[in-house]
Amino acid sequence: MATTAQLDALAQRLLPGDMLSAALQLWLEEDGFMRGDVTSRALCGKNASLDGSITSRATGVLAGMQPLVRAIEGSPMFEEVSLVARVEDGASIDPGTVIAKMRGPAPDVLGLERPLLNLLGRLCGVASLSRRFVDAIDGTQASICTTRKTTPGLRRFEKYAAACGGATLHRLGLDDAALFKDNHIAGIPDGAFTERMTEACRRARDDRPLAFVEIEVDTLEQFNGVLAIEAGLVDMILLDNFDLDMLREAVKRRDVEGSAIALEASGGVTLESVRQIAETGVDRISVGALTHQAVSLDVGLDVA
Repeated sequence: MATTAQLDALAQRLLPGDMLSAALQLWLEEDGFMRGDVTSRALCGKNASLDGSITSRATGVLAGMQPLVRAIEGSPMFEEVSLVARVEDGASIDPGTVIAKMRGPAPDVLGLERPLLNLLGRLCGVASLSRRFVDAIDGTQASICTTRKTTPGLRRFEKYAAACGGATLHRLGLDDAALFKDNHIAGIPDGAFTERMTEACRRARDDRPLAFVEIEVDTLEQFNGVLAIEAGLVDMILLDNFDLDMLREAVKRRDVEGSAIALEASGGVTLESVRQIAETGVDRISVGALTHQAVSLDVGLDVA
């Protein structure tokens, strides 16, 4: 699992201040705060203040508190609002755990309540499901990886949340790594596969510095074709929807060749199947469910 310092550094890298400011502005505009909170205006005096505790209503893993604190601290609209974390991101939380304390003018606290809780609950849900997958393969050499199957507009937040749960980040988008998927390589004849992919990998590496170059394969024949590519051009092979026997065979062939290429299993991975997949000897398992099947954790704001 990542340490608190590592998660803080990751949050700073993935979610810089200008991005947090823009996100907070968008959430507030979506909720009508910028046009005026009719309810709070009708009941709360201008000088009224509120003290509250953000509390977990369920068991899970905390994620999102660090960037939310920075978002409030960096907002000129909420200079009188104080949001202080009581638990670090990545920590386990239980029902009744006080995650943070919040204080400020009543209209500001009430206006921030729902956007903050919506995001915090979503990110805790991603972190909690990620931790379950990570725990399920404990003791194997494999790591759990994120995918691009994220909520539009929330990718960097959800990638951070998955890391809080112990998952490994994959590429952030189309620009930081090369992943040649089935639709990219469709129609390439088997006899030309190795040559065409060798050229493509070279072009990708010449384009810019990359986190990695990866090729997805659907068959063991394609797998052999990637193994035949010049050493150093391919970092990983994505084994898409391989059954357990095929995964074991791919690991065996890679090892016999003495290749340094990492093998990543993908496709329909569940909590019930992930342990068996990890035990085949693959290095990574990418799991779209971390984000597209995560259920928000119930968190609430209790006002004193």
